[in-house]
Amino acid sequence: MDPTSISFLLLAALVIIVLAVFFSFFPIMLWISALASGVRVGIFTLVAMRLRRVIPSRIVNPQIKATKAGLGLNINQLESHFLAGGNVDRVVNALIAAQRANISLGFERAAAIDLAGRDVLQAVQMSVNPRVIETPMVAAVAKDGIEVKVKARVTVRANIDRLVGGAGEETIIARVGEGIVTTVGSSNTHKDVLENPDLISRTVLGKGLDAGTAFEILSIDIADVDVGKNIGANLQTEQAEADKRIAQAKAEERRAMAVAQEQEMKAKVVEMKAKVVEAESQVPLAMSDALRQGKLGVMDYMNLKNIESDTQMRSSIGNTQNTNDKNVKE
Repeated sequence: MDPTSISFLLLAALVIIVLAVFFSFFPIMLWISALASGVRVGIFTLVAMRLRRVIPSRIVNPQIKATKAGLGLNINQLESHFLAGGNVDRVVNALIAAQRANISLGFERAAAIDLAGRDVLQAVQMSVNPRVIETPMVAAVAKDGIEVKVKARVTVRANIDRLVGGAGEETIIARVGEGIVTTVGSSNTHKDVLENPDLISRTVLGKGLDAGTAFEILSIDIADVDVGKNIGANLQTEQAEADKRIAQAKAEERRAMAVAQEQEMKAKVVEMKAKVVEAESQVPLAMSDALRQGKLGVMDYMNLKNIESDTQMRSSIGNTQNTNDKNVKE
């Protein structure tokens, strides 16, 4: 290639690079779209957004929608909300929906709701179209001990004024469950609940459960009522079983004490027999001592031995007769 062609190619590449850099910092097409939509925004304002690391389309396109809807917002408001970490497009859509639904909602409040982590557009939609929250199956026990299982549907509408700092759906579900348990627990029998399920709705609605929440409860409808276990009978059975085990433990304790006392008495009997044997062992010694001292004669000693022999013979004869009588009866 000749030097002229090389120069031309280098010049074309340089022009392309310059144009790419220019259009990256100067969004001409976005500026033209804004002018065509009646949004007055300077080209250098868009460049400044680039320098502040703000995507111009994220600001200009919502500004075009807001201008067409007649909201009267400015670029600085939208850009400050974007820099704070908010969703500009969702806030503008919520403001347009609120204006169409004749709901009083300003930009500052909508931005605060969005920065609080709540979906402001969904909140506006819920203000127009209420939402139904279905509670899980709540088990409660009436005074007669019968378990009643209740499932309710709560129709709520978003309260724009309480979205910032207000409690969410979990609080509503918990309060409704508490009201169901209280209502069923105060009923004399489970039949009263089955006959009048609207009693639960009236009682729960009268408690003002939406206080301090981001919602307004419109109605509470009972979707399902089932009869569960006989909790009272089960508790009585378990109590009786527990009393039985306690009585058995006390009886076993008394038996163990009686066995221990019996063993103690046997040990005492053995101890007393040992003392008797010890005392009897002293008799021959005393008799020999009496013979040596002349206090006991030989004839007296022989008579004593005869008496002992006669006694042993009589005892032996008596034991033999008792054994024979026993064998005859058998």
